[in-house]
Amino acid sequence: MPQRKTQPQRASAPGRRRELLSLAAEVFAAHGYDATTVRRIADEAGMLAGSLYYHFDSKESMLDEILSTFLDELWEGYDTVLAAGLGPRETIEALVTESFREIDRHRAAVAIYQKESRQLAAQPRFRYLTVSQERFERAWLGTLERGVADGCFRADLDVRLAYRFVRDTVWVAASWYRPGGGHTPEEIARQYLSMVLDGIAVRA
Repeated sequence: MPQRKTQPQRASAPGRRRELLSLAAEVFAAHGYDATTVRRIADEAGMLAGSLYYHFDSKESMLDEILSTFLDELWEGYDTVLAAGLGPRETIEALVTESFREIDRHRAAVAIYQKESRQLAAQPRFRYLTVSQERFERAWLGTLERGVADGCFRADLDVRLAYRFVRDTVWVAASWYRPGGGHTPEEIARQYLSMVLDGIAVRA
């Protein structure tokens, strides 16, 4: 992922900084980036807008840190899976599980990414979103193609259509998933994988 230039920033307590970023992510996800002002974020945090600038130089910097943190963690998990030498089905299972874990850790960031990434990627500061999306597509398509070649996925599988189906149905979970709910990310991933890989109909 390309390096990004950041503005000099005054030091602030790491815990408070994380708290403000988490709150800002929820506000961005709920109201949209363009409609969210620094004042709105500050109001949600119970502080003056000027005080927020002690921690961040702009709302753009806040969004950048929210998205880059999410993607850095996502790729740390994905790269571990892709380097593990697993079979195609096991790789898909591990990638799906890792995706649901990321939704659990960064639900608001995922929601922002889903809604805003295409528009943001046109800006130089957020060009890394396009780079990440291209890596994501190569990883999933490559695994599906390998599965067809190895005979563990159907020979007539349209791998690009399958990729889009898996991608969209996994990440849309950010719209309804809430951390601490009745199912862990791993339990949701198991149910999802059972439906995707084995179907929902009883076989004769």
